[in-house]
Amino acid sequence: MKNEAFDFVIVGAGSAGCVLASRLSEDPGTRVCLIEAGPSDRSWLIRTPAAVAALLNHKRFGWGYSTTEQRYLDGRRVNLPRGRVLGGCGSTNGMVYFRGHPADFDGWAAAGNAGWSYREVLPYFVRSECNETWARSPFHGADGPMHVSDVKRLNPLVPRFIEAAISLGYGTCEDFNGPDPEGFGARQATIRKGRRESTATAYLHPAERRANLKVLTGVLVDKILLQWGRAVAVQVDHGGRVAQIAARREIIVCGGTFGTPAILLRSGIGDDLALRRLGIAVHQVLPGVGRNLQEHLVAPVQITTSSTESYGLSARAAPRAAWSLVQYALRKQGPLASNVFEATGFLRTSPHVDRPDIQLIFMPVRRNPSGFPIPIGHGYGVLAVLLRPRSRGTVTIDSRDPGAPPIIDPNFLGEPADLEVLLEGLKIARRLVHSPAFEGLGAVEVVPGSSARDDAALVKHIRATAATVHHPAGTCRMGVDEECVVDPQLRVRGVAGLRVSDASVFPSLISGNINAAVVMIAERAADLILGRRPPEPIDPDNIGLSSR
Repeated sequence: MKNEAFDFVIVGAGSAGCVLASRLSEDPGTRVCLIEAGPSDRSWLIRTPAAVAALLNHKRFGWGYSTTEQRYLDGRRVNLPRGRVLGGCGSTNGMVYFRGHPADFDGWAAAGNAGWSYREVLPYFVRSECNETWARSPFHGADGPMHVSDVKRLNPLVPRFIEAAISLGYGTCEDFNGPDPEGFGARQATIRKGRRESTATAYLHPAERRANLKVLTGVLVDKILLQWGRAVAVQVDHGGRVAQIAARREIIVCGGTFGTPAILLRSGIGDDLALRRLGIAVHQVLPGVGRNLQEHLVAPVQITTSSTESYGLSARAAPRAAWSLVQYALRKQGPLASNVFEATGFLRTSPHVDRPDIQLIFMPVRRNPSGFPIPIGHGYGVLAVLLRPRSRGTVTIDSRDPGAPPIIDPNFLGEPADLEVLLEGLKIARRLVHSPAFEGLGAVEVVPGSSARDDAALVKHIRATAATVHHPAGTCRMGVDEECVVDPQLRVRGVAGLRVSDASVFPSLISGNINAAVVMIAERAADLILGRRPPEPIDPDNIGLSSR
C-alpha cells in the first residue's frame, strides 16, 4: 500500500461499486480506484448457483453481522449475512432477479426525489440487463452486461406450488419484472450458462484489464478525510499499514446499508452529540445517518415428505444426486445450476392496499434444523415475507475502530401493524402447503407444526423463528428534507465531492429483492457523476404488454 491519487475513489466493491468501477473507467483518461475489504470472488462456491446456502454465513466471504437483541422477537439476535468479497452480496445472495413494484419508485419520486419515478428508472434497468427470455420485450434489455435467465429445469414441486395458488383463487404472473408484478409463478435469476452472475462477473472482471482501473482487495476503509467541507481522500488499513488514497474529483461510498453509515460516522458525518461521545471530530451534522433502517422479515412454514421429489440427499435419491454432479461437471446443467428459490408469489392481504404487501417464497428443499447447508432428507417450505414494513431501525457505532462491527437494531415488529400483516401471510402460506396440489407426498408439517392451531400459537412461532431475507435498506436516505443524508443526485448533503450509491439511499424499501435496484442506482449514479443526460423515460402505459 502507498499513498496515491485518482480521479474517482470507490469505497466497496459490492453490487454498486463494481458497476461504477466499470462505468467510470470507460474513459481511458480517467483514473479509478476500487477498494474492497474482502477477497476475490474466484471460488467454486460462489460460481455454483446451488451452493448459495453455504455462502450465507461463510466466514471468509461475509461480515458475520447480527442484530442487537430484538425486543419483539423473544430477545433473539438475528443473523444478517452481508457479502465481504468482490461483488458483495451479489456474490453470496440467492441470485433472484426482481426489480421491485413500479409503485415503489413512483413513491420515491412523490417524496421529492426528482428523476427516480418508475418511467425514469426503467431505462436503467433495461440498460443493465441481458435477458435471454424477454429479449423482445420493451420492459427488458438484450445487450446489457448483467445476464438474466430462467431456471432451465424447474423442480417438479414448483408446478404443484403454482397449482396450489390457483386453487386458492390467486392469479399467475408470467413476468415479475413487467408492469404488474402480482400473482404466482417461476422467477428469473442472474445465472449465465449455469454459473452465478454478479456485477463482479458482468461489469468488473471485463473492465479489470483497463490500465486506468486499480482494484484493491483485503483493504479496510477507515474513514473519509475532509478539508474545508470537501471529501479529499480515503484513509485505509491494509494489514496494519495505514495509507491515504486521494480523489481529485469524487469519492463514492458503496459500503452497503450497514457499512456506509458506519464509514460516514467514523468520518465525522452524522449526529453531532453521538460523534462527540466517541471523540470523533464533527465535520457535517447529519442526524439521519444510520436512521430509517428497513428490512424484510420472514416467517417460515416447513414440510417434510416421504417423497423424493424435492432437492436433497437420501439413500433413495443417491443415484439422482450422483447424476446431478455429473451433469454440472460436464455441462453446467441440472439441479446444481439452479438457485433453488425457483418460484414465488406476490399478493395483497387486503383490498385496501395499492400493491402486494406479502411475498411467498417457495423452496423445493428441506431446510436442516442445524443450519447445515446441504439438505439432508426431503421436503419443501414457504417463507412469508413482509414486503413493506412500517418498523424503522438504526445503525450506529460504539467505536472508532474500523474493524469493529456496527450496532444494528432493525426494531423488528416494533410497529404492531407489521405483525398483523405477517401473520396473515403465514396463514396463507399454510393453506398453500396443505392444498390438494401437494397430496401424495407423505407430507408432515414440522414448522410451525400441527399443534399451532390458533393466532396466538402462530404469533408465538413468528416471534421465535422469524428471520430476514437479507434486504436491508434506507440508512442514508435520499430526499429533500432535513433528515435525508443524500440529495436526489446522491450527493452527501453539505459535503462536496462525496456521494453514496447503494441500498442505503433507498427512501423506502422496495417490494421484493433489492439487488437489481442497487444495480439500477449505480447505473444512474454513473450518469449523475459524469454529468451525462439521462436516457429518455419509458412510459409503461404507451408500450403495451411484454412479449417473449
